[in-house]
Amino acid sequence: MNDQEHKGFDFETFKAGAIKGMYAGKPLNGEKGIFAPLLKHFLESALEGELEAHLQEEKADGIANRRNGKASKRVKSISGEFELESSRDRAGSFEPLVLPKRQVIITEELEQKVIGLYGLGLSTRDISKHIKELYQMEISASTLSSITDKVVPAMNEWRSRSLDSVYAFVYLDCMHYKVREGNGVITRAVYNILGVSLEGKKELLGMYLSESEGAKFWLAVLTDLKNRGMQDMLIACVDGLKGFPEAIAAIFPKTEVQTCVVHQIRNSLRYIAEKDKKPFMNDLKPVYQALTKEQGYENLIALDEKWGKKYPVPITSWYGNWENLSTFFRFDAHIRRVIYTTNSVEGFHRQVRKVTKTKGAFTSDNALLKLVYLVVQNISEKWTMPLHNWNQTLSQLFIMFEDRIKLHL
Repeated sequence: MNDQEHKGFDFETFKAGAIKGMYAGKPLNGEKGIFAPLLKHFLESALEGELEAHLQEEKADGIANRRNGKASKRVKSISGEFELESSRDRAGSFEPLVLPKRQVIITEELEQKVIGLYGLGLSTRDISKHIKELYQMEISASTLSSITDKVVPAMNEWRSRSLDSVYAFVYLDCMHYKVREGNGVITRAVYNILGVSLEGKKELLGMYLSESEGAKFWLAVLTDLKNRGMQDMLIACVDGLKGFPEAIAAIFPKTEVQTCVVHQIRNSLRYIAEKDKKPFMNDLKPVYQALTKEQGYENLIALDEKWGKKYPVPITSWYGNWENLSTFFRFDAHIRRVIYTTNSVEGFHRQVRKVTKTKGAFTSDNALLKLVYLVVQNISEKWTMPLHNWNQTLSQLFIMFEDRIKLHL
């Protein structure tokens, strides 16, 4: 830095003005903070030093490069907002470290605060208000968006990360959201895959986006899981979507598929008259609460004999889906409770919706994925312990699937 540039900041004058400002009640930080001029000087001096070192390095390497005028940008910090000036290089190869070219917020704490509030589901308006109260700083919606976009590389890396070669249980389900597109609003399905490792710990294995839920798209999802290293899932728990078991069998042919009994019950009750729902359920319970698969099927026949003529559609559905509905009968009661329903992933979805329910429609697919990803990170921090009675569960799984488990130990 030359003498003229050094003389551009009079520290004694700044100190006198700062002391005077303090006595006058001016804040140290914030929009008109006392420290803003000092921070501006430090940053500009550091940038000049970095550029000088960069030009010297390129000269030593035989690269012709030199200064090429000045550039300025509006910078926000907890010490105040100011116009930052810095020199440019003709080659455009200078990448400053102290304050990267496109960065306009210079406190990591503030950016983390914004990302944290966004992950709690706050709107940009609420975040702006919160930051204003906390830091006396105005932040526009576009600036907030650029800050939250910083999670995108981490999100993409997380979505493509390598998986374990085998998972004990895998739950597959989806949520639906509204996303703005052009002048209208469309529905998006967010497909979530929740896994339970051989250590008994939950992990969200994948998060995928599509316009609608369907077995064809699930096939693509399962293929991606395999490409990321998953070689086997012992038991897959799914809703009653037609073609779902076939999609799983195409990619993971050894997997036991359990169709969600709760989904099946809900779908059945849609066809039952209100006055018959209670007695129908009393007769349906012995079907899925039986001790064995054979006993359950006998009770299904009894249900058919009593209700089949009046309500053929739900009874036919139970017969048609029986093979996958009855998978859980092969296991002890404590494993049955874990796999007979997709409640595990639905419980996860309920936690996500607590945060996302305030959103009428997301501005883009990216905005939707960013928020769900951040919510996932918050929820998964609590997934540190194995499922209840996991040693007992693993012992039974080892008896049932010994050869498949040994391949991955």
